[in-house]
Amino acid sequence: MIIHEKLTRPITEVNYLRAENVQRYRVIIRYFYEEHEKINYWLHKEDVYAKLIETGLFPDYTPESCQSDLDQLSAWKNLTAMQDTTKVNSLEEFKNRKYRYQLGDYTVEIERMTLRLENLEIEGASLEPTLLERIHANILKIEEIVHQESDYVSSWWNDLNNDFIRLNRNYQDYIRTLNSAKAEEMMKTSEFLIFKDKIIQYLRNFVKGLQEQALVLEQYIKNIDQQLLQDIFEIVTEYECSVPRIDRTLNKHEVYENCVGRWNSIFNWFVGGERESEVNRMSDITNDIIRRITRYAQQIGEMHNLGANRKEEYRHLAHIFSMCESINEAHIFSAMVFGVDSPLHLKNLRTRDTDSIDSGVYQENVTYYDLEPRTRIARVKSTRKPAVDYNLEIQTQKMEQLNKIARDRKLLESHIVDNTIDFAHLPKISAYARKILLTWLSRALANKDLRARCEWGRYYHVNKENKNICKLECEDGDFYMPSFKIQFEEDI
Repeated sequence: MIIHEKLTRPITEVNYLRAENVQRYRVIIRYFYEEHEKINYWLHKEDVYAKLIETGLFPDYTPESCQSDLDQLSAWKNLTAMQDTTKVNSLEEFKNRKYRYQLGDYTVEIERMTLRLENLEIEGASLEPTLLERIHANILKIEEIVHQESDYVSSWWNDLNNDFIRLNRNYQDYIRTLNSAKAEEMMKTSEFLIFKDKIIQYLRNFVKGLQEQALVLEQYIKNIDQQLLQDIFEIVTEYECSVPRIDRTLNKHEVYENCVGRWNSIFNWFVGGERESEVNRMSDITNDIIRRITRYAQQIGEMHNLGANRKEEYRHLAHIFSMCESINEAHIFSAMVFGVDSPLHLKNLRTRDTDSIDSGVYQENVTYYDLEPRTRIARVKSTRKPAVDYNLEIQTQKMEQLNKIARDRKLLESHIVDNTIDFAHLPKISAYARKILLTWLSRALANKDLRARCEWGRYYHVNKENKNICKLECEDGDFYMPSFKIQFEEDI
């Protein structure tokens, strides 16, 4: 962070947003802003007074109050006052000083911000797969863009960043909307079922576009030459610094660092660094929202089914009961429809001899269960048992493990030639040996220095210089993989 004077000084231009007469101040500034957008930069006191009277919000407003408001806004630097001498006909008019007013630069940006805040809920946010397609197309041009003119490179860089910023902002706004308390309450209402399918289809289309574009971009971005990126950053920096600016002069180092930071954001978004990439995180969040919407819809449907009209079902059951010839037959049918009244539950039965559902309790063998007394007087006598000695089992398991490590070491050392295991020149190996070798590979590839330690204490590192694909013959089939080499170091 670069600390400068503008960062630490108070911004008095925002005072009109929270002052005592905020209603009048905001109407005046909004009037100035609308005229500024129409390229009518200068306004007089009479114009402002007429506009505020026209609104009808301030019936007691006077020209003196208007002049006081304009003076206060000028003191806060919201307005820039300049004496108007174009229509002065006498010395008296010159002494009275008529001013015309213009919005300050800070105030223009502040008012634009307030407009965006007012329209925040109206505009909303969306998930646009087309932004991913445009970002994909722009990044694919990166190898040929370095040979273009500097203005074209700068325009390409700005388009890429604008699309990325818009994608990131829209995705966060849309997800925040679906996770809000208001959306959560709406998902629990029956009206939500009307457009539930549309939301799910919308989210699934976005996830589909994300998988088609972002996952391809991840592999492409990983393989981009860093020198190529540095050349592009230097071209953009030179062009930005060459643009003449009246108010300030750009620092080349700051512009270059800004380019590097933006590219790192794009890289972390699609590829990820120390943390999970935003693409994977976005996919998980979207799928979680789809599952939540589906769960709420299912609960709403079940609630509706509980209150459904079951008149016809009851009429059909009554008809069947009327056809019963005896009360015993009616009892049997009632037990089948409504369940057995006061059923007997049998517990603590031993393992059954059969899994047949037709076997009744009378066909099962007798089970004996010892009941313990529940009175305070009669207690079960506890017997002391000596501690079990597991030393023999421990020693046996230890010897088995040591023997296994010795067998594995003897098996794998037979494939080591000059302290190296070359996968491209290995003979036919067993599936067990292949599993151990691949475990060693994954253990080393997970570290930045490609270095790890095997089971018997030797350090090794993986050589990835040969990028060709080799065939590893195994007893259970052929395995195609990169021509990696495991090179062992000296014993510790």
